[in-house]
Amino acid sequence: MSHESYRVLVADASTPVGRALVTYLADTDYVVRALVTDRDGEAPARRAGAAEVCVADLTTGRGLDGAVSDVDAICCSVRDTGLAHVVGQLEAGVGVRNLVDAASGADRPYVVLHSTTGVGDSQSGMVLPVRLLKYRLVRALDATERYLRDSGVPHTILRTGRTTDDEGTGSVATSEGENTVTGRIPRPDLAWVMVAALTTPEARNRTFEVAGVAPPTHEGVAFEWRGPEAGLVARRSGYSIPS
Repeated sequence: MSHESYRVLVADASTPVGRALVTYLADTDYVVRALVTDRDGEAPARRAGAAEVCVADLTTGRGLDGAVSDVDAICCSVRDTGLAHVVGQLEAGVGVRNLVDAASGADRPYVVLHSTTGVGDSQSGMVLPVRLLKYRLVRALDATERYLRDSGVPHTILRTGRTTDDEGTGSVATSEGENTVTGRIPRPDLAWVMVAALTTPEARNRTFEVAGVAPPTHEGVAFEWRGPEAGLVARRSGYSIPS
């Protein structure tokens, strides 16, 4: 890489989780690049703390090569709203795949993907009526998760239930497939754990379900998430190095 700092791309920085990621990353040693889908998203992303902002179209792939250029990691949370769950094009199924394709040709940056509890072997974490309502979205995200795993790009996939505006607690419950943890998670906590995936070697190339909990505990996995608050920053020359 031609740069010394570790650059993280947030895609899509216009989503609620994306904004939480930019805000959190802005207080770390990482260089934050925000991907937004239109010019209207540029100013909010910069106000949230993004050092760099790029405009790209996730559904067509236009601008993605430039967005992923010289990035070391991508934190991705693309969400479909309204009737997109039922009809129309799902960015979660198309946009993320385009992003993975661009990442595959860009020196293989690490990808942290925000997915949904109920996908794959976490099916028990989504009640049947909701699973029926969101069938298209769950199916698209399942295909997207498999696409990322098969791409060979280093990654961590984090599935959650509903994200909230609540203040972060700094604690999460984590499961892996069986005995799926369920529940809401504050967006600041999701942002924290997505960034901590970059400096938690045990999370590499694995898929987890994450929910917010109190008091602090880490259920279901034999490790703790370790991020910038532990004095860790990711480096290209090493996966997890104290700052």
